[in-house]
Amino acid sequence: MARIVIVGGGFAGLFTALTLEQYSFGGERPEILLIDRSEHFVFAPLLYELVSGELKSWEVAPRFDELLENTGIRFLQQEVVGFDLAGGKVKLAGGTAEAYDRLVIAAGGQTPVEIVPGAKEHALPFRTLADAQALIARLKAALEAGADPLRVALVGAGASGVELACKLADTLQTKGTIVLFDREKEILGEFSAAERKLVRAELEERSVRLRLGTKILRVGADGLEIDAGSGSEWIPAEVVLWTVGTGVPSLIGELEVAKGAGGRVAIQPTLQLVDYPEVFALGDLAFAADDSGKFLGASAQLAFQQAGFCAWNLWASLNNRPLLAFRYAPLGQLLGLGIDSGVASLLGRPLSGPLAYLVRRLVYLYRMPTAEHRLKVALNWASQPVLRWLSGSGASR
Repeated sequence: MARIVIVGGGFAGLFTALTLEQYSFGGERPEILLIDRSEHFVFAPLLYELVSGELKSWEVAPRFDELLENTGIRFLQQEVVGFDLAGGKVKLAGGTAEAYDRLVIAAGGQTPVEIVPGAKEHALPFRTLADAQALIARLKAALEAGADPLRVALVGAGASGVELACKLADTLQTKGTIVLFDREKEILGEFSAAERKLVRAELEERSVRLRLGTKILRVGADGLEIDAGSGSEWIPAEVVLWTVGTGVPSLIGELEVAKGAGGRVAIQPTLQLVDYPEVFALGDLAFAADDSGKFLGASAQLAFQQAGFCAWNLWASLNNRPLLAFRYAPLGQLLGLGIDSGVASLLGRPLSGPLAYLVRRLVYLYRMPTAEHRLKVALNWASQPVLRWLSGSGASR
């Protein structure tokens, strides 16, 4: 029996496993083992809704054992500490190892907090369920301590920073102030001018201040220091958030294989490692490029598309079929900007406001990992207006 080990249960790893599970095999089905250090899959694009209280943890971060309950995929919650590519083994914490015939490395990325002094110690990243829970706890503690207003400094004006800024502004309202920093001179560099204009209007409506073209010098326990041109300036803040880019995890940094820009694993168009065709790499840690060689960036959309190709190529490699070269198809942009508003650009023409927010929710509902989880979430979302009406009706009697 062939053995496929998938390291990382994010969009890339989980959807590779789920897609591969649907394929038919002429002979004996391979064993599929999914390894992740967390017990939860995180639907990262909806993580912001945990901060605002719009969604619950079970909707955004279901447990792997629940998602995989009706599949043949085995899940192992463990910490991967290294790879023996020559020997075909994944090394685990505690000294154990898992052998493989095919390996998928999809361990995700991490927020580079070491690039500025003090950021690792004092700034909060926003990438995981634990990060969201830490932010909620920090906000609660600051408000209970009497912060009025609660000052939030948010570093990184990409999609994550913009979504988080708007969500916090709507959540805190008059109890907080938000300042969004970036060393670039424009927000959302990968978005079109029309999309950026709509997003800027949403930020302005929520009184989110922009400090663009700004270099962060250091982060402290009560704020951050910036380069103000003629000197430095201290910006006091109860909460400093760090959403600056995506770096590769240390696990990948120690891997002795060909690398691309940013230390990402170099891969062939088939998503295989250059020197190890039995090993596939995808998601945030792999250097995926378009036909011109330009890096495609790190996004859930890219990871989701790569998962489909990776699943096919795993099946093909075990059945002596030709492998497919990955081709990325940009499907547009989706941003949730605060509560009940957003920007959506799926057909080349951007929408904004409540309609865009609804489109975003429906697209993400469709992308939920399993039909069972999708149904549970859909029923819960559909019931919310009824429950609010019943609650209001009862209060009025």
